[in-house]
Amino acid sequence: MSPTNHNFRPLFVGLDTQVPLLDGREVTYVNLDNAASTPPLQHVLDKVDDFMNYYSSVHRGTGFKSQISTHFYEAAREQILHYVQADPAEHVCIFGKNTTEAVNALAARVNFSEKKNIVLVSTMEHHSNDLPWRAKAQVIHIGLLPDGMLDEADYDALLSKYSGQIAMVAVTGASNVTGYLNPVHRLAEKAHAAGAYFLADCAQLAPHRRVDMRPLADPGHLDFVTLSAHKMYAPYGTGALIGRRDVFEQGEPGMRGGGQVEIVTLDSVIWSDPPERDEAGSPNVAGAVAMAAAAAKLLEVGMDTVADHEAELTTYAMTRMSDIDGLHFFGDKDAHNARQRLGVIPFNLEGVSHFLVAAILGHEFGIGVRNGCFCAHPYLLHLLGVKEEAAQKVRSDIIHGDRGNMPGMVRVSFGLYNNFLDIDRLIYALEKIRSGSYHGKYLQNKSTGEFIPEGWSIEFDRFFTFK
Repeated sequence: MSPTNHNFRPLFVGLDTQVPLLDGREVTYVNLDNAASTPPLQHVLDKVDDFMNYYSSVHRGTGFKSQISTHFYEAAREQILHYVQADPAEHVCIFGKNTTEAVNALAARVNFSEKKNIVLVSTMEHHSNDLPWRAKAQVIHIGLLPDGMLDEADYDALLSKYSGQIAMVAVTGASNVTGYLNPVHRLAEKAHAAGAYFLADCAQLAPHRRVDMRPLADPGHLDFVTLSAHKMYAPYGTGALIGRRDVFEQGEPGMRGGGQVEIVTLDSVIWSDPPERDEAGSPNVAGAVAMAAAAAKLLEVGMDTVADHEAELTTYAMTRMSDIDGLHFFGDKDAHNARQRLGVIPFNLEGVSHFLVAAILGHEFGIGVRNGCFCAHPYLLHLLGVKEEAAQKVRSDIIHGDRGNMPGMVRVSFGLYNNFLDIDRLIYALEKIRSGSYHGKYLQNKSTGEFIPEGWSIEFDRFFTFK
């Protein structure tokens, strides 16, 4: 297989940064942890720098800088609505900190009742699209197939069993663990038929595929969508909740303060219209500008181009990784299905702790990956086949401060800038680990599970200071 013709590296910041290795050398860092967070696009950094010359407090300011800041803060909403193909007449874009805050905000705004208080959540969800619902309603988890895909037959059965009682169905657009793409429009159509709203958590999906909320008249429309800018190459502390205008026009916000009211007296409050009603306090204007700039650049590159590039990387990586003795994939194991999934590859090396694999990759090869349970503990236990008795033992160990034997995986995840050379570095490193040809003596911190090379220390001030 020949390398891709695309070279997106010049679009990004920090890709040539040198990092220290255990043997004293410095090498160019390879980031294969993009499912957690992504580096900024150069376009985003440039736009934020340009904008900061005009930054001021938004809304109700009479100065020119306040007016221009307000204009582009509101323009950022329009850009994000466009990014998910939402209709401003039907949808609003509410900015917040991240997807976690967005789901919590939505959970506080859903009008649960005694008769309608069930939320269906898939068992593959990130905790941010599970735990907020548990605090507000009765959560019932949709089952999974053995390979980790959503069990749509179980979904259908739950919709039938609890029809009329389900207020919300909350399902990820794409798994941050296996990269599976869920058929959100088909799932949404079924949810609507059962009288429920549908939330698609698109934090993982949006940087890789075009999101389409569709008009409310379409049976398969998405009622709500959540995004995180730090996964869209704009890590400036912003997320977005895009949802039905008619829902946010009613009721009271979950978080309260300045900037969201028309008038307050000692015994009454009149709330602003959406989206301001759900944005308490001074907003992260620069973050909104950054998110909008990232969305504009991704659309300029083309989401089909993004998907094609990622599919090439995933096919190449899985094909080469399959040749490593003792390496086991989780989820879809077919390298040629890459176009039907995201570039997220979870795996383990037989006989080597996931904690240790990740540590060696970082300390001896300058490769950043993620290991553990990826904030999706129930999903990992399912994929790993951990039985209830063993899960309880792990839970007990963690409660007593011992994470040394915590089950987990190693996860490689691609960004737009990654290339075949990054994968070649990974393969070389994994082969060295597999053969035991690494140099450090690694000691495990039982309280965290992490392995640290004996004698390792970093002079962090060499690389960055606040001064």
